[in-house]
Amino acid sequence: MKETINIGVIGFGVVGAGAVEILAENATSIQKKVGSTLRVKKIADLDITTPRPVKVGPGVLTTNVDEIINDPEIDIVVETIGGVNPAGSFIRRSLEAGKHVVTANKELLAKEGSSLLPLAADLKRDLSFEASVGGGIPIIRPLKSCLAGNKILQVKGIVNGTTNYILTRMAAEGLSYGDVLPDAQAKGYAEADPTADVEGHDAAYKISILASIAFTSRVDYRKVYSEGITGITSEDMKNAAELGYVIKLLAIAQRIDEAMLVRVHPAFIPKRHPLANVDDVFNGIFVNGSAVGEVMFYGRGAGSMAAGSAIVGDVVDIARNINYGANSRISCTCYDKREMLSMDSVQCKNYIRVLTEDKPKVLASMAAAFGDNNVSIESVIQRILPDSTAEVVWLTHEADEPNTRRALESIRSLPVVKEVSSWIRVEE
Repeated sequence: MKETINIGVIGFGVVGAGAVEILAENATSIQKKVGSTLRVKKIADLDITTPRPVKVGPGVLTTNVDEIINDPEIDIVVETIGGVNPAGSFIRRSLEAGKHVVTANKELLAKEGSSLLPLAADLKRDLSFEASVGGGIPIIRPLKSCLAGNKILQVKGIVNGTTNYILTRMAAEGLSYGDVLPDAQAKGYAEADPTADVEGHDAAYKISILASIAFTSRVDYRKVYSEGITGITSEDMKNAAELGYVIKLLAIAQRIDEAMLVRVHPAFIPKRHPLANVDDVFNGIFVNGSAVGEVMFYGRGAGSMAAGSAIVGDVVDIARNINYGANSRISCTCYDKREMLSMDSVQCKNYIRVLTEDKPKVLASMAAAFGDNNVSIESVIQRILPDSTAEVVWLTHEADEPNTRRALESIRSLPVVKEVSSWIRVEE
């Protein structure tokens, strides 16, 4: 066993500082678990003057990342700067320099994991990324190890805390998306440019990672259907509650025969479903395995200490591997090549809200459009609005996605229809 295992941290922002703080606070306990002292030898960041919540010793901070990558005494590199460049270059150089790597970088893994993970395996180095999905929730390692005896059938979850906070506030307080977003930004839950979160891109990166592990096949994130929450209204929230549902941004990966369908979009889910009670910035991930059945992982999806906890867990695991010469055991598990299906393969119930003129036979003409396209209706609600306008809310039975799309095209073309205001899939 090594007496001391040295760590270099690239990025000393919220997540990097959280990991360093946990390593410092729990140093004695971690030393007993590993059998070696874990020492943060160097921390590289462009800004080394702004105070952080954790103190580090003299000479630890540097603006030169090469002092980490080129230091032969550093065993593990922790990357927390995010983005594809220069993070990808730093990780590659660290692996090639003989170091193990821990990252929280979901975008990089979704886009370049197909080259980084095989590189780590070839070099017999660990590349661990528990913090890339779900913050502090253990999900990567359980899928790779604890549930390895299962054929994973589905992974479904709330994996973006920003959108979950916004939707929770909208539902609880009857607010609009535009009302809640500034508050989410003020609290630090949403970025100044929230596009990656609210348009579903962040969730798409994360479900790409989970699906690739669950289905042992590389997932092309560019083929993941992604739809955000900016079109969700307070009226949709009220209708969902009246019908017995809540609205969540879901990331869904399904095994369909030997293919896979991966998607991100808002969805109605029944109030009785465990995910319906995952609120605020929390995440929840539901896994269905052939042997274990249904299991759920729940916890804080973001934040300094939550993400830091996942990073330190990976560091501890790698440190143990170093001491026992067992590195690169499960770094890359994508040994199958599965077809990625399109949204045309989706079969689900649908919530549809339409604004129409308040005239006779309006319901009949829309019902005919559904029927002509093999979409069966479960329930309908009609409300009379000012200015001779009616709001019609349809809940369909399970239908094929192409049939629903064609039915809505027909409805939009009706002279009495002003607009199809909302189309939200229902996940039972």
